[in-house]
Amino acid sequence: QLQLVESGGGLVQPGGSLRLSCAISGFTFDTYAIGWFRQAPGKEREVVSCISSSEGSTNYADSVAGRVTISTDNAKKTVYLQMNSLQPEDTAVYYCAGVRRPLLYSECMSQYEYDYWGQGTQVTVSS
Repeated sequence: QLQLVESGGGLVQPGGSLRLSCAISGFTFDTYAIGWFRQAPGKEREVVSCISSSEGSTNYADSVAGRVTISTDNAKKTVYLQMNSLQPEDTAVYYCAGVRRPLLYSECMSQYEYDYWGQGTQVTVSS
């Protein structure tokens, strides 16, 4: 069983940056996929980014491409989501999710491929 805990959310002004962290336990950083998703009030959950253990498998939603970077630290068993140039439209609860297999692009970007989810961390972008 995987345990995922998000942190790093908070209140930032438009144009600011945040780095979200997803700490993972009960998981071997070997064969895996991790996704970041978000859900704003009144909206459905949407993908932000995902990363797979297969080479070169990082993906970003069009809405955040160029402003977001997903990365991993295997020693710390943590996945990061660096978010820059934040806008009010980025306000949402951000979740990380995991599965113990690599995923292709279409799978990686789909919330239904993931077996384990964190509790979420709130990101609020407001002046």
